[in-house]
Amino acid sequence: MSRRYLCGALVGVLAIAAALSATAGGATSSVRQARMHKLTNSTSTNWSGYAVTGGRYTQVSSSWKVPAVSCAGTAYSSFWVGLDGDTSGTVEQTGTDSDCSGSTPQYYAWYEMYPKFPSNYSNPVRSGDSMSASVTTNGSGSFTLTITDSTQGWTRTTTARLKSAKLASAEVIAEAPSSSGGVLPLANFGTVSFSSAKANGALLTSSTPGIDPITMQSGSTVKAKPSSISSGNFSVTWNHS
Repeated sequence: MSRRYLCGALVGVLAIAAALSATAGGATSSVRQARMHKLTNSTSTNWSGYAVTGGRYTQVSSSWKVPAVSCAGTAYSSFWVGLDGDTSGTVEQTGTDSDCSGSTPQYYAWYEMYPKFPSNYSNPVRSGDSMSASVTTNGSGSFTLTITDSTQGWTRTTTARLKSAKLASAEVIAEAPSSSGGVLPLANFGTVSFSSAKANGALLTSSTPGIDPITMQSGSTVKAKPSSISSGNFSVTWNHS
């Protein structure tokens, strides 16, 4: 499983690990590999949400409810917080997926220290679950990635090292994952609401230095778009697969 990064702009990577076959419904695993996607004028082929750049970022956090997907075919959607990836070549991130294996919804949590492959957690995740997640670093290559499902009553904390991390950005993102062949269909997740989004301990607002609202767009087709942001609260709404 491999997820996302951005090089000089926005990049996304995601793979569903073989562990996915052990999740509810026993769906066939699908490997998603790295693919670069440039951010231009606040649009991306695979990201929607908010990023901040222009400083040094050592903390990002947010909360959200796992959106239920409407499944009419195989499609994917990821929701996460992370450091780096926008103007840098690594991503340190954790979040959840709401995917469709044919008509069967699949929900799970994961973390990734890109360019290493991501790892899925085996803990149960259901649509509607209340999630919170954070990524922090000591600034010297040591990271702590924490995700909590307060509905199911579990927390997972992973520590990892990545000395090459530039700490050039922080993000709270809804994503259409990618495969080696390009961006995969975006699952219809309706609307996901993020709350208490923070970078370096401060709530994100429209006046946060370096803040950038990102619309997911392919050609002239808008796939997902963020709302305005206030006191760390915003939503991303699905528009097209």
